[in-house]
Amino acid sequence: MTKRLDIAQTQPGALTAMMTVENYLAETTLSTHFKELIKIRASVINQCAYCIQMHTEVALKAGISQNKLFAISAWKESPLFDETERALLTLTDELTHVSHAGLSDNTYQVCVELLGEEKLSEAIMQVIMINAWNRFAVATKMQHEC
Repeated sequence: MTKRLDIAQTQPGALTAMMTVENYLAETTLSTHFKELIKIRASVINQCAYCIQMHTEVALKAGISQNKLFAISAWKESPLFDETERALLTLTDELTHVSHAGLSDNTYQVCVELLGEEKLSEAIMQVIMINAWNRFAVATKMQHEC
């Protein structure tokens, strides 16, 4: 594979700005469980192997079952996800594929009812941030060491 640029080296201010948002998200009240499901699902959609590997490791340490992680790519057909997880995964899918139809009124309403406005705001920001990280990693072909 051809070596690509390292944005952290060429544009350290960009990485600092992204880390500021990431540090904010680390302090939000949305559970680690929900954050990691969002991160993994968006990373699967965006085919970001770097982020999938990183966040499945974190998810396992946070107590998310392997079966649930195996099923995340086909979550709509899986009985393993509860109502709130399904709402968050729908939110993640719609925002990651935002150009298809945006965030539907139905998904928004279900999420507000299940999460409230504060946690929904946190979830939306989490989806936005992981999509940014996915693009960062995919564009530069970041890879974990084996």
